[in-house]
Amino acid sequence: MDRKRLQLLLEIAILGAISFVLDQIGFKMPQGGSVTLSMLPIVVMAFRWGIAGGMLTGFVSGLLQLMMGGYVFNIIQAALDYFVAYTLVGVAGVTLAWLLSSKVKGNKGSMVTAIVVGTLIGGLLRYLIHFIGGIVFFASYAPEGQPVWLYSLVYNASYMIPSIILSAIVASILFTTAPRLLERK
Repeated sequence: MDRKRLQLLLEIAILGAISFVLDQIGFKMPQGGSVTLSMLPIVVMAFRWGIAGGMLTGFVSGLLQLMMGGYVFNIIQAALDYFVAYTLVGVAGVTLAWLLSSKVKGNKGSMVTAIVVGTLIGGLLRYLIHFIGGIVFFASYAPEGQPVWLYSLVYNASYMIPSIILSAIVASILFTTAPRLLERK
């Protein structure tokens, strides 16, 4: 196995585990969900290794969360909430070329914009999956008379939007203060 491939696999394993740990640390919302930095390691991998590296890290994070006590209603819900949702956070790497170009030019403002846009895309994809899962699998939790889609939208937004914002801020600070993190040596 070549050195780059080994480095990629090690980083996926380590950052996937860090994502799991960060998911355990955070502000628990009263009705469920938590505001955490669990997306940050996935986003970091997406900006270091591209979409594939980010998605593999998200998959590992979701697998660990499921294995270590995830809430399982049925197999499809588990796949959506853990594998699909976290894997899609890795799509944040779609702005990697923009980020690297901005780094080369020394344009920190453009770097921050690329990081925020990428994190927003990955985070909103995760939010979309949780929103769909909420409609399909957790409709019984909606208050009487409230549309299920509205309940799922608000419930998932209560923890996802702050988590996305927090991850974007921390990732922006991380990469603009230490742009060498984008280099794979």
